[in-house]
Amino acid sequence: MAQLFAGTSGWAYTTWKPGFYPEKLAQSKFLQHYATRLNSVEVNYTFRHRLTEKTVQNWIASTPEGFRFGFKAHQAITHFRQLRDAGQLTTDFLASLNAFAASHKLGPILFQTPPHLKFDLELLRQFVDGLPRSGQFAFEFRHAGWFQPNVYDLLRERNIALCLAESEKLEVPRVRTADFVYLRLRREPYDAAALAAIATQCQQHLAGGADVYAYFKHEDDPTGALHAEELLRTLKVG
Repeated sequence: MAQLFAGTSGWAYTTWKPGFYPEKLAQSKFLQHYATRLNSVEVNYTFRHRLTEKTVQNWIASTPEGFRFGFKAHQAITHFRQLRDAGQLTTDFLASLNAFAASHKLGPILFQTPPHLKFDLELLRQFVDGLPRSGQFAFEFRHAGWFQPNVYDLLRERNIALCLAESEKLEVPRVRTADFVYLRLRREPYDAAALAAIATQCQQHLAGGADVYAYFKHEDDPTGALHAEELLRTLKVG
């Protein structure tokens, strides 16, 4: 049965007190509390930093069975090398996540390309050919030139998701290219009607047999976390 995983892009925000975290909760316990209410998180930390073994083991120990960590690929891959000749960097990055895979807590890996990286099908083909056949991968393209059928076909060949990102800057076509769906929900604020539409979209994908990963934007207040919790509750998850 397809599953819904919902959360935000981060959790370590003291400003989420008392709306999401109890007032007296220590910051070291934030992830543990987060994981009692939401079942996934998108880790943006890995875009600029490397994980230490101590951090990896702490995060795994702080979350229950069934929790999923999605990870944003390091900027050295997507922004410095811009996918070109980035095979070893990518291999090393994925190896740093092996413990999450071993504990069955590894969700999708997101490759977010910079806005100035224009459509280059052969570049994309060479990069995805170097990815493992196992695992879940998604691409968030931020230049409109990538939104065309030959890109979708290439992603489908490898079961890689087109990240369906909502923002004020770029409209991403709602094209499914994998057996899972990756939503980045950045169009704030979301009113009741917008949240209902997101729930309907998720339900349609779930009914079609696709797991859904839905991540709301983190803010200085816990609105995104509360939206994710409402989405899980609406679709009766947990």
